[in-house]
Amino acid sequence: MPSTATELVTVPTGLPRSGLPIAHMRSVYRLGDVERRLEKLPPKEHESLRATYERMLEKGAERFQVKPSGVPAMDHLYEQLPNFHDVLDDVKRQLALCHDSRDALEITPMLLLGPPGVGKTHFAREMAQLLGTGLGFLSMSSLTAGWVLSGASSQWKGARPGKVFETLVDGQYANPVMVVDEIDKTGGEHAYDPLGALYGLLEHDTAGSFTDEFAEVAIDASQVIWVATANDARAIPEPILNRMNVFEVQMPDAAAARAIAARLYRGIRADHDWGSRFAPEPGDDVLDAMAELAPREMRRAWMTAFGNAKLAGRAAVEPRDLPEAHGRKAAIGFMQ
Repeated sequence: MPSTATELVTVPTGLPRSGLPIAHMRSVYRLGDVERRLEKLPPKEHESLRATYERMLEKGAERFQVKPSGVPAMDHLYEQLPNFHDVLDDVKRQLALCHDSRDALEITPMLLLGPPGVGKTHFAREMAQLLGTGLGFLSMSSLTAGWVLSGASSQWKGARPGKVFETLVDGQYANPVMVVDEIDKTGGEHAYDPLGALYGLLEHDTAGSFTDEFAEVAIDASQVIWVATANDARAIPEPILNRMNVFEVQMPDAAAARAIAARLYRGIRADHDWGSRFAPEPGDDVLDAMAELAPREMRRAWMTAFGNAKLAGRAAVEPRDLPEAHGRKAAIGFMQ
């Protein structure tokens, strides 16, 4: 699908420590295709599809195609995510190739393999912020129909566009980060292949004319940055694995886990007015206890511990304040 590039612009964003990204405008679909589809709809039929076409015409076809204005500062991510250094190194290499050229930002699709709670989805969110682009999220563990990714025919009752279409049409960016979470949880008891649409979407050439089954209008998904997460690669089809850079992410070691816990403590304390009532740094004994938790459990554990310390009238958090000391295990946190 052809794209339309205009003058380079800067895009305001919360991009940390790396300056404003720069962007071309890129057409992600052809307005003429949408108009022709709309004209062919019978009167008073397919109201949902009609509304979709009208929304596409109203929003226009151009989206920001962004990339950082230089190789962004990534030291904070190396500090936050000590078990993702190999992934960060690869992203940095790919950013270095395009930052001083006219080339678009191009990140090879990646698969993050690792145990639950290691921070895979948190990494994807941080990367979207680093790059200054949008984020789409699709949890394959809750997938009930293949059309969640690629849409369902408008002939079906309750049909709607898929997540790729929605992210590109309703979002601001031509190159959002698209997270396919728990890609190994799709299972094999399907009359269809829930991952079928990915075979074309992960290939740059075919993704340029991706057609959602609901709207039946070609969409340029060639600039989407794909990040998949999984616990076990054995459940993922080989053609998917062959299209992605695969990284095995381990739980952080004790020293790295302590550093993550300490950073979280300082961040929570700084973000709340009540934080000034607690010691500036946690003690070694409580950091040792926190280091036994998965990264995604730590924020919940700190919040529980702060509350327990406050109830006990103490300014210092102690190991007995953590959830496990009260017979409860923290199961949810900031990383997913």
